[in-house]
Amino acid sequence: MDARIPSARRPDLDALRVFAFAMLILYHTGMGYVTWGWHVKSAYAGTTLELPMMLMSPWRLPLLFFISGVAMAMLAGKLGTGRFMLERVWRLLVPLVFGMAVIVMPQAYFELRTNGEIEPGILAFWPHYLDFGSAFSIVTPTWNHFWYVVYILVYALILAPVLPHTPALARFRLERVWQGPAGPAAFLVLPVLPLLLIRFTLADSFPATHNLVWDWATHAYSLTFVIFGVLAGRSHGFWQVADRAGPLALALTLAGAGLLVFAYLDFDARFANPVEATLWRIMRLAYAWWMIVTLIWLARRLIRAGSALLARLNVLIFPVFIVHQTITVSAIYLITAWNIRLGGPGEFLLVAAITLLGSWAIAEAASRIAILRPLMGMKFRP
Repeated sequence: MDARIPSARRPDLDALRVFAFAMLILYHTGMGYVTWGWHVKSAYAGTTLELPMMLMSPWRLPLLFFISGVAMAMLAGKLGTGRFMLERVWRLLVPLVFGMAVIVMPQAYFELRTNGEIEPGILAFWPHYLDFGSAFSIVTPTWNHFWYVVYILVYALILAPVLPHTPALARFRLERVWQGPAGPAAFLVLPVLPLLLIRFTLADSFPATHNLVWDWATHAYSLTFVIFGVLAGRSHGFWQVADRAGPLALALTLAGAGLLVFAYLDFDARFANPVEATLWRIMRLAYAWWMIVTLIWLARRLIRAGSALLARLNVLIFPVFIVHQTITVSAIYLITAWNIRLGGPGEFLLVAAITLLGSWAIAEAASRIAILRPLMGMKFRP
C-alpha cells in the first residue's frame, strides 16, 4: 500500500470525502421520517429508521471533519499560509453568504408554514426572511445545514498559522507511537481519550446548538477530528498504521455496533443506571473512531486508482451538499401538503431519489455556468 504523504490527489481520500457527504445527505433525508425534532416531518414519521440512524450518528460528522482536516493539510502544504487563508475564505464564505440568503430560505419558509406562523407566498416571505428583526420562532436568516461550512471556515483560519509545522509535529510525536508492535492497539485507543475528556467535561453543559459562539462541546469534538485529519495528512506513519490496524478496527467496529444495538433496543433501561450509561457513552465514542479507521482501511484497500467518475463526483459533491437539504425539506413538505400517499417506505425512497437527482442536476448545471460556480463552492472558470 502506498504510504506517501498525500501531497497529490489520493483516490482513497476522494472516495472517503464523497462517501462522507453522501452519508450526511442520506441521514438528513431520514430526519424527516423519525420522531426527533427537525424542520419538517413526513406523515409517516416513526421509529423504523431510528436504530440505523443511531448507529450512523456517532461517526458521520467526525468522518467529515477528519477528511476536512486532511484536505487542509494538503492544501496548506501546496499554497502556503497566506494563499491558503484567502482560498478558504473565497471557497467557503461566498457559498455561505449565498446559501443563507437564497438556498436556505425555502427551508425556513416551509418550516414556518408547518408551524402556522406565516401565510402562503414564498416570494412575499423572502424579504422578511432577510430582515434580521423578524419575529419568527426561528432566527432568520439562518444557516441550517451550512453550520458545517461556518465551522470549517473558522477552524481553517484558526489553524492556518500552524499548518506548515504539522509535518514535524506528526513525525516527532505520533510516528514514534505508531511504529512499535503496540502501534495498532495504541492507534485504536489513544485518539479516543480526548473524546472522552470532552464528553465528560463539556457535553452536558453545552448541548449542540450550532450557535457559533456558544457551541463549545461541538467545537471541541469537531476541531479534535479536524486536528486528527491535519496530523494524518502530513504523516507517513498514520497511513501505515491504519493499514496495520484495519482488520482489528473492523472487528471492534462490528462488535461495538452489536453492543450499541443491544443498548439502543432497550434504551431507557440501559441508560437508567449512571454507571452503565457512562460505559455506553464510552463505547459510542470508541465505536466512532473505530468506524473511521475501518473506513480509511477499506478505502485504501479498495480504491487504488482514480477514475473520471470519482473525479467528477469529487467536484460535484460539495455543491450537492449545498442544495440537498432544501430539496429534501421542500419535497417532504409538498408531498405532505398535497396529500400524496405512498406509504412510509415508498415516500422515503421517492424523497431520497428527488434529493439525490435534484441536487445532482443543480450541481451539474451550476458547474457549467461561470457566475454560479463560486456561489456553489467550485473554482471560478470563465
